[in-house]
Amino acid sequence: MFFALPLASLCLLAVQLSGVRAQANCDRFYAVNSGDTCDAISATQHVSTYQLATVNADKIDPACDNIFPGEVLCLGLAGEDCKTTYVVTDVDTCATITTANNVTLTTLLANNPNVNTQCSNIYPGEVLCTATQIFVGGSN
Repeated sequence: MFFALPLASLCLLAVQLSGVRAQANCDRFYAVNSGDTCDAISATQHVSTYQLATVNADKIDPACDNIFPGEVLCLGLAGEDCKTTYVVTDVDTCATITTANNVTLTTLLANNPNVNTQCSNIYPGEVLCTATQIFVGGSN
């Protein structure tokens, strides 16, 4: 009886993982831990906040307040998995981000379509793709 709960949890994880793999050609996976937030997952796993939300749009709501421990998320799709990231600080602008990461504004905005051209809608803790090649839409 002692092993019933852990075994049930493992079975649930296996079912979720197989569903994620079947759902998309996912390059990387992450199992949500208690206390995780989308921005924290993005920062530690080197995936942009936009990419995490987009790849898991069927699971994560816009506020990202519905993830739960044990849930398996896809971190990036084959050919579209940006692993070069930057965590936004409270003093960042488009200019500071592009300069610090040696990336053009055009590429930064292409990889982060949620960001407006003035970067006035970024927030501290948000994780941006700062790769020098364009990943969004698979054009890398």
